Amino acid sequence: MAEREGPRLDVPRAPRRALLPSYDPEMFGRFSERIARFLGTGRFLLWMTIVIVVWIGWNISAPQGWKFDEYPFIFLTLALSLQASYAAPLILLAQNRQDDRDRVNLEQDRSRNERSIADTEFLTREIAALRMGLGEVATRDWIRSELAELLKELQEREQDGAAPQESD
Repeated sequence: MAEREGPRLDVPRAPRRALLPSYDPEMFGRFSERIARFLGTGRFLLWMTIVIVVWIGWNISAPQGWKFDEYPFIFLTLALSLQASYAAPLILLAQNRQDDRDRVNLEQDRSRNERSIADTEFLTREIAALRMGLGEVATRDWIRSELAELLKELQEREQDGAAPQESD
């Protein structure tokens, strides 16, 4: 029997090379959260302010040949626009990830609360059953009142002269 040339059907194909680069979405999400956390700090605002002040100061006061961004500071505007165009999506991505975590935490809290309510209702029913059962049991106060009545009855009999006589 002649062997067939070409791909075999019982062997999986080698993966094709993708046209787009692959990346780990979880790693990219963590990276975006770190950037978003940094962009939301006072340290970032301070450094950004210092960079802008130095940039503007240099391009106003430096000699003509050393200036790299002439008035109206087009390169500075471009740099800030580029920074903002990357910062906004990264911040939104970080917010979406936080929303997902909050949603999971909310679902866990809700299920924990449902279990607590079910446990509380069960314990309430058990306490009610115990109270109903204790309604038929002689309590300490009831026994005291019965003994007090018997003692009173014995004292009345003794006073009436009808005290029981001891038999020998």
